[in-house]
Amino acid sequence: MSLIERDKQFVWHPFTQHQTAGAPLGIVRGEGVFLIDQAGKKYIDANSSWWVNTHGHGHPHLGKALQEQFEMLDHVIFAGVTHPKAVELSERLVGYLPNNFQKVFFSDNGSTAIEVALKMAFQFYFNKNEKRNRVLAMHGAYHGDTFGAMSVGQRDLFNKPFEPFFFDVDYLDFPTKDREKELLQHAEALLSSGQFAALIVEPIIQGAAGMQMYSVDFLDQLTKLAKRFHTLVIFDEVMTGFGRTGKMFAMDDCTEKPDIVALSKGLTAGILPMGVTVTSEALFQSFLSDQTARGFLHGHSYTGNPLACAIGCASLDLFDQPETWTAIAQISAWNQEFSNELNARKDVENVRQRGTILAFDVRLPEGNSYFSTLRDQAYAYFLEHGVLLRPLGNVIFINPPYCISADEYTKLRKVIVAFLDQLA
Repeated sequence: MSLIERDKQFVWHPFTQHQTAGAPLGIVRGEGVFLIDQAGKKYIDANSSWWVNTHGHGHPHLGKALQEQFEMLDHVIFAGVTHPKAVELSERLVGYLPNNFQKVFFSDNGSTAIEVALKMAFQFYFNKNEKRNRVLAMHGAYHGDTFGAMSVGQRDLFNKPFEPFFFDVDYLDFPTKDREKELLQHAEALLSSGQFAALIVEPIIQGAAGMQMYSVDFLDQLTKLAKRFHTLVIFDEVMTGFGRTGKMFAMDDCTEKPDIVALSKGLTAGILPMGVTVTSEALFQSFLSDQTARGFLHGHSYTGNPLACAIGCASLDLFDQPETWTAIAQISAWNQEFSNELNARKDVENVRQRGTILAFDVRLPEGNSYFSTLRDQAYAYFLEHGVLLRPLGNVIFINPPYCISADEYTKLRKVIVAFLDQLA
């Protein structure tokens, strides 16, 4: 049987309705910005393989780090044990983050990093014998697919079958510019109750909602409000971290910093799964007690995996190089130029860009929808023309690996424009 036939017989894919979906794309190799199928056809990885691949596929520095670590230590229990790469990665991450961050808790992916953040917030107040069990989140949010992460995300989108099992959450509407003052007043009315353990947001950009972007000023004011009422602030930087917004982290553009940050995706450059939740020494100290049960009793089999930690350190090596930031700045400039071209078109709207992320809505009579059939039409067209790009409904967005060249970006841009032209 062929690869695709074997896949069809045995594999259940994520975010896929198998009755209507076509055959999957069989990828056998990655090289720089490209993914390569069985026939040798190359595809520009325009969405960085679900936003994780920062430095390109098959980067030799990352491969060397993985091999060297495998020869030393592949895995070890992380409860009561440590190893050099976990310590090094923690030290270096804290060095990149604002000064209030000191403690790194390892997990397996973005969803679990969010679960850890929420549990930290709830237990922080439990340990203080202070009853705070409410969470304030934002409509349109996506924080992952575990139950805590789903509870604080957008309802009715992917999660309708599971809603009876979620804990209750209060929501702010997405902060469009004309509603910022109103929403801050709403937030103040809620937070002043003193019942909120946490505010959780995707800072500046909501990813799965369609790369929706809002102002740094609003986020600063919202964060300041939460702190005024002693509510812990969680930034979900799973997608926005590691250069996507043009800075190392989205919070680098903010004056007000969160209490807890969740990181994943670009943390390990798209090579191995890992999540981390980083917080302050003060929050860590609140878990110290003679009673074991007041500690943070959470963990995963692969917590602090040495191979993933080694890749994280090697990825930071590349972020320490000026060439990486030159590439990020270049992609940002190309995106701005492409935004200007898109803004002149009548068939698109809501063009938005920040750092390496560019997104726009294809104008449709039925309006915006994640379930728009345009998604399948666009996906097939892009594949035919050598681009792997998964639209979010009628939202087309790009955030490529940082190694993309001028010629490769030009091809990506031309394919998108050609798709829009043939819709007319």
